Amino acid sequence: MSNKASPTAEQILAGMRQAMGRAPSAIEKSVTADPALIHEHMRSRAFAMPAEGVLDEETRTLIYLAAALAGSSHACVQAMSDKIVQQGIAPAKVVETIRITRYAMATKVVGDAEPVFAALNGKA
Repeated sequence: MSNKASPTAEQILAGMRQAMGRAPSAIEKSVTADPALIHEHMRSRAFAMPAEGVLDEETRTLIYLAAALAGSSHACVQAMSDKIVQQGIAPAKVVETIRITRYAMATKVVGDAEPVFAALNGKA
């Protein structure tokens, strides 16, 4: 059993600033409103991206970027943009990630339109 104290909200913010160049604005503001929220956020991060995980940090950042783009999360896209700069990820990898995300979203639209295509083909 560990007696290690949990980091303070400000210590967590400092770690985010170090890792990304700045902490996301929404996270900064959330700490003032509810300091416990950042602890829950970090618990979720540890669940999604455990220290012993199999993906490297660059791959995690690119996946997170793709999910943020697909989910239209401006704050997360900004945070991953900052992290991309901090990690020095090659622009070609970032552009390919954006292209893959765009393709996945286009495929989603075609897939979602299946009932429309069935109706147009008289098979509604």
